[in-house]
Amino acid sequence: MLHCTNEPNVSIPQLANLLIERAQMQSWVIVFKALITVHHLMCYGNERFTQYLASSNCNFNLGAFLDKTGVAGYDMSTFIRRYAKYINEKAISYRSVAFDFCKVKRGKEDGTLRTMPTDQLLKTLPVLQSQVDALLDFDCTANELTNGVINSGFMLLFRDLIRLFACYNDGIINLLEKYFEMNKKQARDALDCYKKFLIRMDRVAEFLKVAEAVGMDKSEIPDLKQAPSSLLDALEAHLASLEGKKPPTSSASTNS
Repeated sequence: MLHCTNEPNVSIPQLANLLIERAQMQSWVIVFKALITVHHLMCYGNERFTQYLASSNCNFNLGAFLDKTGVAGYDMSTFIRRYAKYINEKAISYRSVAFDFCKVKRGKEDGTLRTMPTDQLLKTLPVLQSQVDALLDFDCTANELTNGVINSGFMLLFRDLIRLFACYNDGIINLLEKYFEMNKKQARDALDCYKKFLIRMDRVAEFLKVAEAVGMDKSEIPDLKQAPSSLLDALEAHLASLEGKKPPTSSASTNS
């Protein structure tokens, strides 16, 4: 299947539409496997596959999916609805920014989000946040990973999250480095992005606990170190000074 996406004589639209058709079936096993195949091709296949999904407004309309044939069908239907939502969001992200957050360069020297100019960064981070949210909304426990199908989907989500979070971290570092040079509106938007990042860090940590519980390699799981609360206090004080307000009382001073 991966090989097919690189073959010039294979029709990407036809391949994608076949998988979309499979995802409209009634059986949870068939639908889940179709979604996993789509996700796998987006991750490891030729980029033309993701480009087609993004540009053709393909949508896995599975918000009402329910397999009533047994207990497993009921249980897995919830995760199918959430998984389809994430795949849709992954395609929407690509359409919005014209690259895949999971595949861009990362790091200080030439990381895409690490070196992005302020205005573009403030438009890009909310798109990345939406994709991270959709992934975290899969929201399963270790006890719910009960079969090979859902386990395969979870593995792909885990790998995406590691890459998304590294990218997200790059963007936030860049944002903080630029923060004290921003105008008032930019600083307000940047502070909002940073606060949302802190909330998502807690949710990412919960997801990674599940990954560790089901035996994911610990070396692949990043160490999430929280920034000191004094950083948030400094950012809020700076915005208050730009807005001509009295700085908010810091959490540090209220505790002392």
